[in-house]
Amino acid sequence: QVQLVESGGGLVQAGGSLRLSCAASGRTFSSYAVGWFRQAPGREREFVAAITWRDGITYYKDSVKGRFTISRDNAKNLVYLQMSSLKPEDTAVYYCAADTTKALYYSGNYGRPASYDYWGQGTQVAVSS
Repeated sequence: QVQLVESGGGLVQAGGSLRLSCAASGRTFSSYAVGWFRQAPGREREFVAAITWRDGITYYKDSVKGRFTISRDNAKNLVYLQMSSLKPEDTAVYYCAADTTKALYYSGNYGRPASYDYWGQGTQVAVSS
């Protein structure tokens, strides 16, 4: 079993920054690919960023490239999403997710929610204009 707990959400003005954290249980966290997704009211859950387990390679949604940075600290079982230059359209509940099966290592489908088998409960991010 893996438990993921997100934190760091909140209300920020446009142009501001937030850092989200995803804390994971499990001794083999370093072997999980981790992704961040978000879901705004009335919209489908969408991919934001992901980081591989083996090489720390990162992937991003086009609209957040250059503004968001995903990173991981395997020693602390943490994955971060540093968000800068926030826009009102970034408002959503943000979720972290982990692939414990290593399916992503073979498929490369980091943007697909079904590629991940564990999810956190989400943290709300609200960006005011």
